[in-house]
Amino acid sequence: MGDVQSRTPSGAEPGPTREEPDPGLSAELASVVSGARRRAVRDGDRQIDTAHLLHSLLEADPEVRAVFESGAQAVRVLGYLVQRSIGYGLQWQGTVEDSGAVPVVTPARETGWSPAARTAMDVARERAELRGEPRALGMDLLAGLVADPECRAVEVLARARVDVPALLRRIEAGCRQYASEGGHGHGYVGGHGYTGSNGSGV
Repeated sequence: MGDVQSRTPSGAEPGPTREEPDPGLSAELASVVSGARRRAVRDGDRQIDTAHLLHSLLEADPEVRAVFESGAQAVRVLGYLVQRSIGYGLQWQGTVEDSGAVPVVTPARETGWSPAARTAMDVARERAELRGEPRALGMDLLAGLVADPECRAVEVLARARVDVPALLRRIEAGCRQYASEGGHGHGYVGGHGYTGSNGSGV
């Protein structure tokens, strides 16, 4: 029997590698990261990028969906993300996401993360630390994503006609509410999913 030939084309980059669970992430956010990794592998992408993270966040975290202006807006963003492999996302294939808007600390090729995605994760952890929380939440990651105006996640939001500065203000208001309630809040201020004291939406 001859030598078995590799199915991986010469020079091809491997997909994102599986990493150990991150103790700095909540269980929900760890699930989001796992979902983004699976999506990157399924799409044949070399690295997890910010659009993968945004897609997984919207699918998995109701608090993140609630902070958007309306349910219809969140669905519209998801619609654009779903079209990635057949539409605008084709321009990203075979390229590394590096907007240049944030400093690169960890070599992305070693981690399976794009520089922009890695920075968004770092921002999420830093936000949790500033609140005195041991683990970052989905809203922390969303804030990290929208903080980079040149990343792919923000490009998708712009295509879906999301007012990103207004979205960031709602995120910050929601995180202040979460902190004021001792980390036991349910629902974020400003989003369509916010629930008032009488149990009804605004």
